[in-house]
Amino acid sequence: MEEYPVLDGAQPIYFEGNEVGILVSHGFTGTTQSVRPLVEAYGKEGYSVACPRLKGHGTAPEDMETTTAQDWMDSVEEAYAWLKERCSKVFVVGLSMGGTLALHLAAKYEDIAGVIPINAAIDIPSMENIIETTDDRYIAAIGSDIKKEGVTELAYDKTPVASIEHLILMMTRVHDELAKIHCPILIFVSEEDHIVPPENSEMIFNTVLSEHKELIHLENSYHVATLDIDLDIITERSLEFFVMYSNTK
Repeated sequence: MEEYPVLDGAQPIYFEGNEVGILVSHGFTGTTQSVRPLVEAYGKEGYSVACPRLKGHGTAPEDMETTTAQDWMDSVEEAYAWLKERCSKVFVVGLSMGGTLALHLAAKYEDIAGVIPINAAIDIPSMENIIETTDDRYIAAIGSDIKKEGVTELAYDKTPVASIEHLILMMTRVHDELAKIHCPILIFVSEEDHIVPPENSEMIFNTVLSEHKELIHLENSYHVATLDIDLDIITERSLEFFVMYSNTK
């Protein structure tokens, strides 16, 4: 199997800090670069942070094409295990498909202290249409849906159709798992998103069984909100969330 070098800026990011751990996951075809501002903000506050490079990401589309949804789940599982070895509490945060993965972990592990999905993907009809209508191996890139001028996401310049099939399988699985989520949840949704329909976040909010749940609308960001104009809102509100729920049993 061909080995692909990791793109500069796509490397995993780990901070070993206090006993509160935060797992942060990037999204589909993206890299850790897209969530680095959050990771660094959390690390600066003293938290232990794990931000893995999802398998097949941050290298080449041909590499991603050979990976599966299970591979991506395994990537966040490994990061979660790293935090569990060091921390008494763990929160999970994710952008786009990273939010989907965060929800999967929150459904699987009852001891997760809280989950923060950001424009998480549960149902993308346009993706299903692609599978049904194209015979191509790749479609156009989906990265860099950002409102802020001069900001670019480090993501693939084309999208493997085989990977879209795995994304759909994972979204379906996690959609069915939502009612298993009982931990506190803070959901961020961009009001204008050209990749994931904002209705996804409404669906998540309405389906999880969390006693403490909140949906925050981002008025000045597109899909990659972690690199966009509303980054400060995401940072501030998520840090408040960690403080609030890291002190509960």
